[in-house]
Amino acid sequence: AELPPALLGLRGLQSLSLGGNRLHGIPPDIQELRSLEFLYLGGNFITSIPPELANLPSLSSLVLCDNKIQSIPPQLAQLHSLRSLSLHNNLLTYLPREILNLVHLEELSLRGNPLVVRFVRDLTYNPPSLQELAGRTIKTRNVPYAPSDLPENLVRYLSLASNCPNPKCGGVYFDSCVRQIKFVDFCGKYRIPLMHYLCSPECSSPCSSASQSSTSQSESDSEDEASVAARRMQKVLLG
Repeated sequence: AELPPALLGLRGLQSLSLGGNRLHGIPPDIQELRSLEFLYLGGNFITSIPPELANLPSLSSLVLCDNKIQSIPPQLAQLHSLRSLSLHNNLLTYLPREILNLVHLEELSLRGNPLVVRFVRDLTYNPPSLQELAGRTIKTRNVPYAPSDLPENLVRYLSLASNCPNPKCGGVYFDSCVRQIKFVDFCGKYRIPLMHYLCSPECSSPCSSASQSSTSQSESDSEDEASVAARRMQKVLLG
């Protein structure tokens, strides 16, 4: 039902197979297995993936099929050695846009997921807190600061800023963002829903004078993403 703590101390471990058990989660401390190349966790009851899983620099094959996973953390894009990702038979409705940054990914298995297949409206946007507004200002205006200037928790908070992917924005966000789903052609055959995180509603709903150019930019972005996927993905399994 849970990973034995002793396993997480095997720093030289390269392959770990725990399929067909009763695991309900993946401990964040799995990031200590820095030599891990193959991780099989299929056939469990896992509902979420900890971002710490992205701190496995040698991981080339990740099997998370036949679980109850609803979303993929964008941090997984840091798995630069990943070549095979099996996510079939889960509860995924979309993938993070950052999955296109997996430069060595050759095989992606998604069959048996309720991936959305039609237009999805913008999801709820929660206005940023005063802390986030201050953090955005510090980041976008390049206000200098040192660890000795701020409490440790604020320094850590500022390090978590994400850049808005809108090329016309240049902003950042922390906890508050607008989520949009964009459909991208993979391998010239499949349309995969990718989740985009934008820093504000202005990025997703530009003023009327800029709407035409924004649409063109959006279409161009989709074409660029599609070409990346088609050029690199050798095998995408949906059905």
